[in-house]
Amino acid sequence: MSASGGGKAILAAFLANMGIALAKFVAWFLSGSASMLAEAIHSVADSGNQLLLMLGGRQAKKKADSDHPFGYGRERYVYAFVVSIILFSVGGLFSIYEGVEKLTHPHELENAWIPIAVLLVAIVLESFSLRTAVKESNHLRAKGQSWVAFVRHAKAPELPVVLLEDVAALTGLVFALFGVGMTVITHNPIFDAIGTLMIGTLLILVAITLGIETKSLLVGEGATDADQQRIVDAIAAGPEVVKLIHIKTLYLGPDELLVAAKLGFAADAPLAQIAADIDRVEARVRAAVPAARVIYFEPDIYRPGDDSAPPTSQFVIKSAD
Repeated sequence: MSASGGGKAILAAFLANMGIALAKFVAWFLSGSASMLAEAIHSVADSGNQLLLMLGGRQAKKKADSDHPFGYGRERYVYAFVVSIILFSVGGLFSIYEGVEKLTHPHELENAWIPIAVLLVAIVLESFSLRTAVKESNHLRAKGQSWVAFVRHAKAPELPVVLLEDVAALTGLVFALFGVGMTVITHNPIFDAIGTLMIGTLLILVAITLGIETKSLLVGEGATDADQQRIVDAIAAGPEVVKLIHIKTLYLGPDELLVAAKLGFAADAPLAQIAADIDRVEARVRAAVPAARVIYFEPDIYRPGDDSAPPTSQFVIKSAD
């Protein structure tokens, strides 16, 4: 997996979740806390999610073939979408079920100090995992870009997924600590059930958010406004193109952008010159936006005053005087 895929963040999250899941299961077995069981299932689901993200990264590296001429880059989107479904079904719904079960059949906690100790240690480990994800994300996050904007607009799905998982994990641990702690203080097991329901609701909200964002990537997103403008500026930077008639972009994968455009050239330009001009324009576009690996330029004749083919993009290049 490429660096942009957040391999370090995924591995850190996987190792943390595996250790935390084991400790939570032991704490649940010794205490009977529904909040601990919900958190244990949450950690198991997260561990499975990280494995799926790593598998998606491997699948995306497969070379293009006749069935998939543009490669397998979108495999990463598919697996990220599956992750959101798993987080919803396994984590959220199970936690809701356990919370309802504990509400209808409450029972006192045993050895309450064990789940409290495990939760405190888990908060430390999850904080380390989140710190790693934040450091990895900062390599890709634009200066001044908010975290919400980063999650919504990132083309590599792994880091937003891990970030949301880690934030949800930390918040869920706080909810579990609240449920167990209040149960110990008040001797009322209802609080343990409430903590479990809070964890389930949190997981469902995160899963819905992830599902919406990864669905958008699966359907197909174009270049960001900033990258689109860089491409247009690169085309306009030389004297070759008289007018940009229209342009379309599409992410074939997190690190591969397709650029298709119709370029207007002078009516008297010879074919050999147009071919050479297109090569120069392509080189400038790739230098401006390295992700623009697949470029198709359709040459056309630009006739001043001819409005028969109006531009379909807001980006128009005017000929230089």
